[in-house]
Parts: sequence; C-alpha cells; structure tokens
Amino acid sequence: MSGRRSEETCAIQLPTADRDPPTRLLTRAGEPYPLGAHSDKEGTNFSVFSRVAERVELCLFDESGREQRLDLSQTHGHSWHGYVSGVGPGQRYGYRVHGPFDPAAGLRCNPAKLLLDPYARAIDGHVRWGDAVHAHVRGHPFRRQDSDSAPDMPRSVVVDGAFDWGDDSPPRVPEADAIIYETHVKGISARHPDVPAALQGTYAGLAHPAVVEHLRSLGVTSLELLPIHHFAHDGFLLERGLRQYWGYISIGYFAPHGEYAASGTAGQQVDEFKTMVRTLHAAGLEVILDVVYNHTGEGNHRGPMLSMRGLDNQAYYRVRPDSPRHYIDYTGTGNSLDMREPYVLQLIMDSLRYWISEMHVDGFRFDLASALGREAHAFDRGSAFFDVIQQDPLVRSVKLIAEPWDTGDGGYQVGNFPAPWAEWNGRYRDDVRDLWRGQPDMLHDFGRRFTGSADLYADEERPPTASINLVTAHDGFTLLDLVSYDRKHNHANGDGNRDGETHNRSWNCGVEGPSADPDVLALRRRQRRNLLATLLLSQGVPMLLGGDEMGRTQLGNNNAYCHDSELSWYDWQALDEDMLEFTRRLIALRMAHPVFRRSRWYRVGVPEGTDNQDVRDIEWCRPDGRRMADTDWHTEEAGAIAVYLSGEHLLDPQAQPVPDDSFYLALNARPEAMTFRLPDGWLGGAWTCVLDTAAERPFDSRAGEVCQASQRIPLAPHSLVLARRLAPAAVPTSTR
Repeated sequence: MSGRRSEETCAIQLPTADRDPPTRLLTRAGEPYPLGAHSDKEGTNFSVFSRVAERVELCLFDESGREQRLDLSQTHGHSWHGYVSGVGPGQRYGYRVHGPFDPAAGLRCNPAKLLLDPYARAIDGHVRWGDAVHAHVRGHPFRRQDSDSAPDMPRSVVVDGAFDWGDDSPPRVPEADAIIYETHVKGISARHPDVPAALQGTYAGLAHPAVVEHLRSLGVTSLELLPIHHFAHDGFLLERGLRQYWGYISIGYFAPHGEYAASGTAGQQVDEFKTMVRTLHAAGLEVILDVVYNHTGEGNHRGPMLSMRGLDNQAYYRVRPDSPRHYIDYTGTGNSLDMREPYVLQLIMDSLRYWISEMHVDGFRFDLASALGREAHAFDRGSAFFDVIQQDPLVRSVKLIAEPWDTGDGGYQVGNFPAPWAEWNGRYRDDVRDLWRGQPDMLHDFGRRFTGSADLYADEERPPTASINLVTAHDGFTLLDLVSYDRKHNHANGDGNRDGETHNRSWNCGVEGPSADPDVLALRRRQRRNLLATLLLSQGVPMLLGGDEMGRTQLGNNNAYCHDSELSWYDWQALDEDMLEFTRRLIALRMAHPVFRRSRWYRVGVPEGTDNQDVRDIEWCRPDGRRMADTDWHTEEAGAIAVYLSGEHLLDPQAQPVPDDSFYLALNARPEAMTFRLPDGWLGGAWTCVLDTAAERPFDSRAGEVCQASQRIPLAPHSLVLARRLAPAAVPTSTR
C-alpha cells in the first residue's frame, strides 16, 4: 500500500496572517532559467527544479522569522518559477514542495519541511537537529512527520552579485611551477596573534596581511582550501560537544560557508569571500576549492530533509533499483549524487562555472572523485561527468584535481583519470613513507614516484604534473605526528578510537608520542626534513599540508574532522622557526631550478636536441657509484640509492630550451651510516653540497664544500644529501 496521503491530511496549520502575502509582493510568471534567485532593481526571479512536485511554495521570511508563502504556479521543463516584486538582496527564503510521499518507492515530498534552494548564493543559519527536520516519524519510516521544520532550518538568501573586482586577474600559475598549500580557512588564522580577534577564523582573516605575508615568504603558489561550500554540523557530533570542522557535509554548492564570514551572513559572506580572493590574487596566490559533489549532508534513508531530498529525491540521489527507499552509497556518508542524471550534471556544472566566473577561483579539488565517474556501478573514465567537464571551455581551463578513490568496490582509481585531470597520488604518499620508515624492497617503487609516476600517467599522455605529490594531508597525521606516532590516537573523537586510518605507514622513531630524548627528537627532525626534501625535489606538483612548515601537531589524532578547536587550529605561538626556514629554502631551491620542475617525462636514452650518446636526463646509481642494474632495484636490504639529474637539454612545454645546473641526490634510508661515491666519467666533475638533512642547519653546514668526481662522501643514517655540479669556471683553482 502506498504511503501517499491526501493534501488535506498533511496541510501545515500556520496563523492566517503568516500565510497571506503582503500586497507589495506582486508576482508574475518570471523566467525558468537561470535556476536560483536573481534580483534586479525591481524584484527577484525565483526558479527551482522538481520533476515530482505537484505544487511548489516560495517561502519568504522577514527579520523576525515571520513566513509568507507564494505559489510558484508557472512551470517549464520541470522548473517552477515566478518573479516577485519588492524583494531584493538580503531576503531570506526557502521552498515547500507538495507531492507524493512514498519512501518505499523513493518518493519523499513533504510540504511540512522547509527546503534550501540548491542554487542559493548564500545561506543564513544552521540546522537545529530534532524530529522536525526529518520527513518521517523516527522508528516509522513510512509515516510522514508533519511538524513544521522552518524554525529549525537555515534560510537561503537573495544576493546582490555586484562587486568591484578592480584589475583582478588570475595568477594562472603553470602546473610545473605550482606548489600547493592545503589549508583551512578558519584554522590558519583562528589563533594568529597579529590578526584582529574579530577577523580570526574568517575569509578576512585568511586575507589579512600577516597571513598573506607568511604564505608569500614560504613560497607556495596555490592555496587549496578545505570545503567552504556551506555545510551542516552533524547532529551526533553536537551531542558529543564536537563540531564538523573539515566541512565535507555540503548543503549549498553555491554558498560560501557563513561561519567563516566576519561581516555577516545575509549575503555579506559572498563579498567577503570575493575580497579574500582578490587579495590573494594580488599577492600572486591561486585559490583552489575542495568541492564535495559526490554526496550531501542529507545522509542515508534515515537522514534529515534539508533540500534535494524534498525537492526530487530520485532526480538527485542514486537509489537502489531493488529498494528505492535506500541509497547507493559510494561515499561512506549514506548517499551518493546520481551523475547519470542531467539535472545533477547541470547543478554541478552551473556551480563550477559560478565559482570560476563570479567568484574568480582558480581550480578545484574533487573529493572522492571516483564516485563522480561511476556509471551503472563501475568507474568509467569516459563517463558523462568527465565528458561535460571536457566540453566546457571555462571549466576545463582551470586546475582540476581528483581525489582518485571512493569507498565503493573498485573505487581506488589512481592513474585512471582522463586528461586534463591531475590526481592526488596516493601511491606517492605510501611509497615515500615506506622508504623513509625503512620498509624493504622499496627502491623500485620509490624511483617511479620520484620521477613523476610515469607508470601511472605517461601511457595516458598526461605530463608529470598530473601527479599531485603529497606525504601528508588533512586526512591523516600531520608531518610531525607522522614521525612521532606508530598508532592513531583518536579517543577525543568519541568513537572509541575506531575511526580513522589504522595503517598509516608512520614511524615514531622509537618512542610513541612526545619525548624528551634528544636522540629521538633529532631523528624526528631529520625524518621531517627527509620527507619534505623528497617531496619538493620530486617531479610532479608538490602539495604541503598547511602547518607542517611550523611543526603543527594533532597529538596523534589522524581524523580530526570533528575538532573545531585548538587541536586543529595553527599554533602560531609554538612555531618551529628552524622547520619554517628549512621549508622556505627548500621551496626556493625548487623554484630556482627547472630541473626539479620538468614539464616533460624523462626519456630513456639520449634526450631531445642532442646526438651525444654520453648524455642522459637521469641516471640512477648505487652507493658505490656504479649504475643500478635490474637486480639492484629489488634487493631486500637495499635502502640507499643515488640519482643524477641532468640540467642540460631541458625543454619547456613549448619545446624551448631551459638549461639548468645538474644535481646529484644521495638518499640513505638505512639505520646505519653509508658512504657514497660521487659519479665519474661523463657524469663526473666538481660538486658542491647544497643540502644535508642530517645537519641541524641543513643548507649551511657543508656550504662551499667542493668534492671531485669519484670522491666518497659520508651520509648519516636516515638522511639525504643534495650536491650541485659546478661549471668548470666555478671550480676553485685549488680543487682543479
């Protein structure tokens, strides 16, 4: 038997005065497109999509919360629309949808529930959790819950899109030159002593001169911001005294999160976000958004009704064909948006274009992007989602980065995304961690990762910059914790330490957690330098986790998604000055030498532009100076290797020569000291030490030291040394 009820039995009884629109609100048909709320000098056009609706009410709220309802009686192509005069920017609004309520059939309309506009440019307020925000009676999934949810719901807000961008222009950092800095809008400034208290933790705080100067002096080029689309705070977290911090619970794909605005939430958050972008662009910094188009904050079949579920459940979400009441979940959150539906694709593309054209962002990192490429069930690199991206000249012109996995079967798709996508390279993270923590038989995998992961990307005709290299990210240990903990310590999350990744590929350097042992502390500092140096000297695009440069810790918590607190915020008062200086100089080294930023793959044999058979782009060597043989790559005891990187015959993306110095990098991941023999023959010459991670002053301890071909150089346990080949004219006379 159907769960549908008649309109009469479900009508919400509100005071008559609240249901009567004021006389100043004159309506006309308006336009079906664009979707959302768009104002002019006289009023606002409202349009919302629903295939299943039988009636749609536009709900307008005044400052006191008083609700006024208007029927959107005009439909075109499933868009319900109307123009309302006398309504302009700052107006709070929502929708109520009348239609079938039959959860067993996947139909969930309930006019008792106020719904957010999926196209809202701003959202004011937060969800107040309780029975009213659910469409069904708890414990009775087929019985409709008729309590009015409006008092417990945030409001969509009409926004004035006008903004003075001045001479703003995107930095358009070439991929090969990009250094990504993953950070959190709130976390980076929430405790900054030079940011005024009223601006801490806001868009304005991120754009404050003190924060911008830190980023500029560090040398990064592109900020990757954890989700800023308006999101909900999970009810179960609030019950524990915690809050959603990372923001992967989106409920508004066009609206900047209101809590990050210092200026107000009635549309002011939009201007504040734009001002932030304009300021960062003026400093040469790109803005990349972490976007969550794979699921929403409405959860599973027991979740709340906030927006899309009440507008048209089956048009937006993937439901099980054999049980439409339930959702197909590739995300671990309870639901997945249906990328096979044209209305979902339209929503995502409209959102992406909006953030590029109106908000001036420079790219996107797509959370759980494998879910976006699923067709019937399996991931398909030729799916509709990738097709519409490729066909859009605006969207395909910005940086597109995939998190190339989801939680479903076959979800790990590192290396399988089509051009022009770049990917978070999870293989790079795992292999580099394994090398430096002393796992056996890692040289072959490390060699691939260090050179750009050609095994993953070259066959698809993508450049080395398709690999976004990382050793740490928001999801997992910080760099300091990676070398301080063998195990996760997530007890503060309230899940009995069951949440978060168990296999972290970390090494505590002999002591779990904080230690006063000077030898342990020295080893941890060395390991941090090793990991960062490997990251910044590898081919591909490096991504740093914000705060790693200053020694940020989460006390062993590798899943701090629920800690909007000092555990997650940057502690500027405890800044590790030595680590900060090391990171700055390391980034400067990378940026000064295109040999570390190749836009083309290493070639086997003779490089382009030369007939000299003795010239190579790259040469791998054993510690004794001999070339690596095939068998050397897989010896169980191996943990030491050297690589020659030629700066000759480099070509830029336009095939123009960009000559550079040549370098010799020696890595010793073993627990004992090693001696390396510098190259001779055609690789030979005089060398000067640039970097030694075993030294407390890594760039200065051996500065000016000149070594000759075939000379032996010592490497401490768990360290690396980088040497630069000197031109003959630069070699001191005494050494020739």
